[in-house]
Amino acid sequence: MKQTIISPKAPAALGPYCHATVSGKLMFISGTLGIDPVSGKLKETVEEQAAQIMQNLEAILSEVGATLQNALKATIFLTDLGNFAAVNKIYGDAFNGIYPARSCVEVSKLPAGAVVEIELIAELPLSLIH
Repeated sequence: MKQTIISPKAPAALGPYCHATVSGKLMFISGTLGIDPVSGKLKETVEEQAAQIMQNLEAILSEVGATLQNALKATIFLTDLGNFAAVNKIYGDAFNGIYPARSCVEVSKLPAGAVVEIELIAELPLSLIH
């Protein structure tokens, strides 16, 4: 049975989608931008955007009692692969050495003028799986 997740602690969606969908023991988190959920504004630098994205992902995961440690697969979208090292550092620090599988690709544009976007697939904590 599909469950829609919308987190009041994450920025509002920019289109007709939810923050995440849960099906069975998996959570599929939509592409997440570095938008501050309080101000609704996109952070300026790639580092600020990446840090905000990780906070936004944590907020969405927390809606089902999960953390970044539950992540199975991440996809990172960058408008410039020259930013790979900066994003990689912030991303890596957020996972504390326990990393999910990952892809990283360069794209021509991202919504709202963002320079980085990250989506995740996570497994629900065992206590939530029926």
